[in-house]
Amino acid sequence: RNNTTFCKECHTISDTETCSICLSPKREKSILCVVEDVRDVMAIENTGGYNGVYHVLGGLISPMDGVGPSDLTIVSLIDKLQTGEISELVFALNTTMEGDTTNFYLYRKIKDFNIKLTTIARGIAVGDELEFADEVTLGRSIQHRIPYEQSLSQ
Repeated sequence: RNNTTFCKECHTISDTETCSICLSPKREKSILCVVEDVRDVMAIENTGGYNGVYHVLGGLISPMDGVGPSDLTIVSLIDKLQTGEISELVFALNTTMEGDTTNFYLYRKIKDFNIKLTTIARGIAVGDELEFADEVTLGRSIQHRIPYEQSLSQ
């Protein structure tokens, strides 16, 4: 399509100046989910379990690949947070060294804002066998265990 552009609000791909998610009156505009790219928006949307809006960074901080904070949409994210309209920021970046580095960089930039900071849960995928899980994931899953009754409703 020739008229594909980036949404001026969230930076996802859109065929209009503002995407349908940002325009939707059904969305909780005070909850902002930070993702790496458009594929992450689509993946989260496909779950049907998130009703907030997004901010697409356009990549992750990766010094080895020559990608620094100024190469991402971090300035517009900070501007958005400074409006006071965001009550919760959800870190939903990949669980890689680059994702964790980017999360930590953002955390350092915004920790003094009066905003609830959350991150998506990390754990063992449904259908995975424990013996094949990496130690960090298994350790976090044990550390952040939940009451069994809660697992029944998920």
